[in-house]
Amino acid sequence: MSALTEILFADKQNYHGSIDQRFHDLAEQFSRLQDARTEQGGAALTVYFRGQKVVDIYTGKKSQTEQWNEETLSVCYSTGKGVLATLAHILVSEGLIEYDIPIAHYWPAFGQNNKEQITLRHILSHQSGLYDIRNLIEDAREMLNWSHMLHVFEQETPRFAVNQSNAYQALTFGWLVGGALEKATGRGLSDLMQTYLVKPLQLDGAFFGVPSSELDRVARLIPQKRSTEQNPQDAKTKKVKAHKPSLADKLVTWTGQNPQDFQDAMIPKGMKNFSFFSDEGLQAIIPAANGAFTANSLSKIYAMLANGGRWEAHTLIQPEVFQQLSTIQSYARDRVMPIPMNWRLGYHRVLTMGKRAKNGFGHIGYNGSGAWCDPDRNLSFAYTHNFKIGSITGDYRLWGLTQETLRCADKILKGHKGWF
Repeated sequence: MSALTEILFADKQNYHGSIDQRFHDLAEQFSRLQDARTEQGGAALTVYFRGQKVVDIYTGKKSQTEQWNEETLSVCYSTGKGVLATLAHILVSEGLIEYDIPIAHYWPAFGQNNKEQITLRHILSHQSGLYDIRNLIEDAREMLNWSHMLHVFEQETPRFAVNQSNAYQALTFGWLVGGALEKATGRGLSDLMQTYLVKPLQLDGAFFGVPSSELDRVARLIPQKRSTEQNPQDAKTKKVKAHKPSLADKLVTWTGQNPQDFQDAMIPKGMKNFSFFSDEGLQAIIPAANGAFTANSLSKIYAMLANGGRWEAHTLIQPEVFQQLSTIQSYARDRVMPIPMNWRLGYHRVLTMGKRAKNGFGHIGYNGSGAWCDPDRNLSFAYTHNFKIGSITGDYRLWGLTQETLRCADKILKGHKGWF
């Protein structure tokens, strides 16, 4: 059965949780997109509108033996960059670090090898030139050691001068931003997360480095069954079959980018010996890639951002700081990403199937997870899962759910959904 057929004839109510009936169509689409694969993994979707939770649903399996539930944490890859950036903006609002003071002011050992003028703004907007991970470490397992990685970046030299280009810091972003925050405050990243983000928002699950006591909550990859019967000729053919380029490979080539930049930013050496889903991979602090979150926590963070940095009676981000974080820093073509990103300070534009969210921003993850906000609509969204998917531009399910979320909000705000 084709994927399209599976979606068209899917169960429209294959989910648990709660929905506001005004977003009923979104819940049905979520069910259609997940129904055929609920034995292969699970997913969750949470939406806040005007400060109220209007969708909080989930389905499928978190492991081979357990069903997904409302407390399930999911590895969200680069979706966590938006969370780390939000923490940075809160600390800027608190006066603990500034966007335009060189990081070397807070972290003296960082100020060498042409990094003397690099600021937090340069890193958050991917204009630092420090995007290369492949030539920086010899083995991916080095990423498990936070202190070691900070020392590695003290020695690193940028690939280009600040403000001269854009290159997505796919993995390096976490150590650069997280290291700067630690050095500026004298406090560990986990402590900062708890104090300035988790507790004020009463988040139900948000970690860079999952504590051992929380490991059982994390959704794991579910090994897929393979046919036990195989024609010997098929096996022989499979061995000699050439690698079929992925959509991401084609996009990089079609846009005229240098594939080496993509590889250097995205693929550390020795990844065959490393897994973000192993216990040691989950417990390590790798903020650009292994953050573990509930969909509710992600959407709640962005609900605060959708409300201009305020949540209930608290102002977490000052208006002047919010103005800066939400302003596009560069329209220049990115060396790594094959599509326009319109980088803000730690976020990119909202990716949809036609609907516009002109002032919206957020971040997707390599596995097709994602979270975003639209201040114009006072709307936030988060989608998490544990399927083995890889795409630097987001899975079609993420784009489709984003589209329908915006359409449902517009039905309330404008009286009609519309496609654009």
